[in-house]
Amino acid sequence: MDYRKEYDRWCEKATGDPHLAAELKGMDEAQKEDAFYRDLAFGTGGLRGVIGAGTNRMNIYTVAKASQGLANYLVGRYENPSVVIGYDSRIQSDVFAKTAAEVFAANGVCVHIWPTLMPVPTVSFATRHLEASAGVMITASHNPCQYNGYKVYGADGCQITTEAAADILAEIETLDIFSDVKHSDFAKAREAGKIRYISDAVYTAYIEEVKKQSVLFGDTVNRDVDIVYSPLNGTGLKPVTRALREMGYTHITVVKEQEEPDGHFPTCPYPNPEIREAMQLGIEYAQKYQADLLLATDPDCDRVGIAVKNETGEYELLTGNQTGLLLLDYICSQRVTKGKMPEDPVLVKTIVTTDMAEQIAKHYGVRVINVLTGFKFIGEQIGRLEQEGKADSYIFGFEESYGYLSGSYVRDKDAVNGACLICEMFSFYKTKGMSLLERLEELYQTYGYCLNTLHSYEFAGSAGFAQMQKIMSAFRAGVQEFGGKKVVDVQDYARGLDGLPISDVLKFQLEDHGSIVIRPSGTEPKLKIYVSVSAANQVEAQAIENRIVKGAEVIIEK
Repeated sequence: MDYRKEYDRWCEKATGDPHLAAELKGMDEAQKEDAFYRDLAFGTGGLRGVIGAGTNRMNIYTVAKASQGLANYLVGRYENPSVVIGYDSRIQSDVFAKTAAEVFAANGVCVHIWPTLMPVPTVSFATRHLEASAGVMITASHNPCQYNGYKVYGADGCQITTEAAADILAEIETLDIFSDVKHSDFAKAREAGKIRYISDAVYTAYIEEVKKQSVLFGDTVNRDVDIVYSPLNGTGLKPVTRALREMGYTHITVVKEQEEPDGHFPTCPYPNPEIREAMQLGIEYAQKYQADLLLATDPDCDRVGIAVKNETGEYELLTGNQTGLLLLDYICSQRVTKGKMPEDPVLVKTIVTTDMAEQIAKHYGVRVINVLTGFKFIGEQIGRLEQEGKADSYIFGFEESYGYLSGSYVRDKDAVNGACLICEMFSFYKTKGMSLLERLEELYQTYGYCLNTLHSYEFAGSAGFAQMQKIMSAFRAGVQEFGGKKVVDVQDYARGLDGLPISDVLKFQLEDHGSIVIRPSGTEPKLKIYVSVSAANQVEAQAIENRIVKGAEVIIEK
């Protein structure tokens, strides 16, 4: 692409947004090149990028072009195509949602749009509930405020497959961003019934499905617990507090500075509950009100992080792996105790999620399906179970990056479901006089202390990409041990193992219930390694982990 010619064309034709026109006029040469040297990439995650003017940015034109491509794809495959649209609290999310709706309506695709901002899982739910052909969520998940994105779901409520993404991209690439995109007027399309607001009844049906995921099965628990909750200026406020209150949790204090939707995220520049800084204000509230439990959901409310009091009265953040292990054990224990375990129970987790989950699953007779990184692969497995008539076999799915789902009513991680399950589990153990940290220690006593870490190594530019390929080849050449721990098995996902898509990922199973996963990031110029170690205690686990990482770094630095 000749970025200068494309820049000039945008200056002439991109007149629909005065802010973009002003930005174009103020660009220097380097900014022009960065904004126009390529089209914003469309893949299985849809679009994601910085908001602004240009083909490599999120704006009304790139959103409209993607929507036209998706509309062409749907019209070619469905007799009466329809789409569900949702959006979060990010800057221009509502504008991009409206833009997409106008393009779909102009192409004869019936639009069902949430009338207000909603979490990611409600788009997956509504797509299935309304039997739509596809779903679109305007979100950039937990990225900083300058980002936005366009996530696409299939008719099954799961993020689109690699094949579908390639087909949609092929449609998009045939289009001229200005002359080939059809538009309609939002208000007129609504009057004509081409755009319809999704009813409160669908929202209520979603909340009811979340509540049905309880595994108390008649047990009485003490719900008189003090909860501090932060939606991190995102979409979680109404659904999370509604679901919790309807489940009997009434002592909920919301972090005021992070209560209302605000795409600038003024108190948490990186609004990710995995990051301590994002949780800090919530911790201060918990300390002030002496809360029992702190919950925080990310802006599109598909991830949830928690903190609980330790024995010294300080609030301790739990990792995604730790919370997932606690939930897995709680769900399995309750199902076994109450005779509610299905005939062929299944846990689905990503290959970079803690190996200790497999030990817990084995204890309860639960089959484990490991998938590639990304919750869409968990959703795909739920769909396969459903096709086999075994949807009820799915009891839980989770990933180390704070994503959880215990039901098949949606096909993406659901922080509303996660928050409700966490509160129920907390209340269950509190009723027995036990904290979550005490229960976690019991799990460590049973299965060994488990340490999980992530290390990233940056390799920028085309030279960096080539270097990462060279490193992956070195790992594939045959590594016998890492830090004194023997390799007992190797899974190379570049061969498409277990029916999963081909992916440049290696997993080395180590002796003594350990593992190391190596993969180039799909979104950043980084090589990532995930280490999972089991040992008698934390000190021993950390020492083993250090040796494993140093062993890997010898290969990385060659």
